[in-house]
Amino acid sequence: MSPTVVLLPVKRPELAKSRLASLGEEVRRELAVAFALDTLAAALAARCVDEVVVVTDDPTVAGRARAAGSRVAPDAGELNAALRAGAERLDPSSYVVALCADLPALQPADLDAALREMSGVEAFVGDRQRLGTTTYAAPWARFTPRFGSGSAGRHRAAGAVEVLGALPTLRLDVDDPESLGAAAELGLGEHTRSVLAAR
Repeated sequence: MSPTVVLLPVKRPELAKSRLASLGEEVRRELAVAFALDTLAAALAARCVDEVVVVTDDPTVAGRARAAGSRVAPDAGELNAALRAGAERLDPSSYVVALCADLPALQPADLDAALREMSGVEAFVGDRQRLGTTTYAAPWARFTPRFGSGSAGRHRAAGAVEVLGALPTLRLDVDDPESLGAAAELGLGEHTRSVLAAR
């Protein structure tokens, strides 16, 4: 049976989440790391996931990812290129899942539900507006992520199956204070809660 491997791309904190700068630069950087660690924890806890590989060139994130139980691969730069390079390191039998690292409310049950619906084919989960993409998956040989502005439309046009279930915690990527508030209503992961509690 094909192993399901999640690729979790994590930018260096100084480059991430610019729309949270109104909260303060230090908080913005801390939240970027916390979002990634909470997303990682949920992915590691998902029953349908066999392995998680964090794609990053930040040494702090890499160290914490290894300590949590994931592998680490180097960041090749542009997001889609980094994901493709990460996939190249995997067994060709893998079902490869690219998961955005800004899902601090993610529940393992939502990720499991999406993966069951994907059923091992090329598929994606759109964000709340169904314009962006929070999750893209495909068999190793077909793995061609198309993240970026309007990515949901590009994934649809390429023939990827769109997962239409509710999946509220998998659709809520956090980019700004408004979406952070929405994530808090769903229930934030412990790392994000800790950063906010300290402020």
